[in-house]
Amino acid sequence: MSRIIFSLIGFIILSGCSWLGIEDNSSDYLSSQEVQVTVVPENLDSTSLGQLYPIPQLSQKLVADTSGEIPRPQPISVNTFEQLVKIQKIDGNRWILVNSSPSKLWPRIRNILNSSGLPTSAVDASAGIIETDWLSYKSDETNEHRFKFVVSPGVQINSTEIAVIHQQKIVDAVEQDWNQSSDTDAKEEDMISFLAGELAASPAFASVSLLAQEIGGSSKVEIINPEAADPFIQVNLDFERTWASINYSAVRGGFSLVDRDRSQGQLLVAYSSELEEEAGGFFSWFGFGADNDVVKAGYRILVQNTGNAIEIRLVSMDGDSLERAQALKLLNIVRSNMS
Repeated sequence: MSRIIFSLIGFIILSGCSWLGIEDNSSDYLSSQEVQVTVVPENLDSTSLGQLYPIPQLSQKLVADTSGEIPRPQPISVNTFEQLVKIQKIDGNRWILVNSSPSKLWPRIRNILNSSGLPTSAVDASAGIIETDWLSYKSDETNEHRFKFVVSPGVQINSTEIAVIHQQKIVDAVEQDWNQSSDTDAKEEDMISFLAGELAASPAFASVSLLAQEIGGSSKVEIINPEAADPFIQVNLDFERTWASINYSAVRGGFSLVDRDRSQGQLLVAYSSELEEEAGGFFSWFGFGADNDVVKAGYRILVQNTGNAIEIRLVSMDGDSLERAQALKLLNIVRSNMS
């Protein structure tokens, strides 16, 4: 009898839910067809419509590997293991760096401002801007103050940068447009310190802004792979910030910095796959695994200002182009560790 029962159970499992009168739709996607895009009349607003699951455009093209070997995966960026929230400052500019995407961080910032009693007067998610109302300080009865928070994708992969601009005016005076820099550096620093502390104190906040996936605009750093030219990293920042970021990356992920010349925008580096494997390892955190041998440069990293953006290229010591696959591999490592 038990053998009959087990046979019956096996038949039900193999035959699926349709045997019980329930239709099995698990394979329907295989026969699905593409439908026409909804066309909205010109006199109506179509901003609320869009792709449900948009596929982003890739800036890189796949490069065939002719070696016949399966390539090793790219190492995890060493920035992944660094502090989650920190304040950075370069050349008089100050901002908060958070190891989290803008879409995850945006609701956290809004929540912190609301719970702290800082009313907002304007919010623009696409531009990544939050402006507060005019505030009064007990220690300053003459002036009113307001703050602008600028949220944008960070240089570091999957990160966010938050800048703060402070503005003040005499009470009842006419409101002026925002300046590029803060009226009072001390109040900007205080607000950045406050926001950074609040973000660090609530790392488990799990809300995500699905309606603002492009908060703060496009990425500041992108790998460009032209068909008829060598690949390079394009950075939409000023030279000072780019130079600091590339110097930070040039000693990580298997790279060793041998020499540099800022006036020429050039770094001489060595690369070792053994150091690459150790980059995210346990012992590398404590300085183990590094030898005392003299390191010989094998590549040049060129940082060039084209006027519209900064371009970073990797060439041989003689200035010759690298094989495309090798260039893309090394550029990906450099880009993954920029911060």
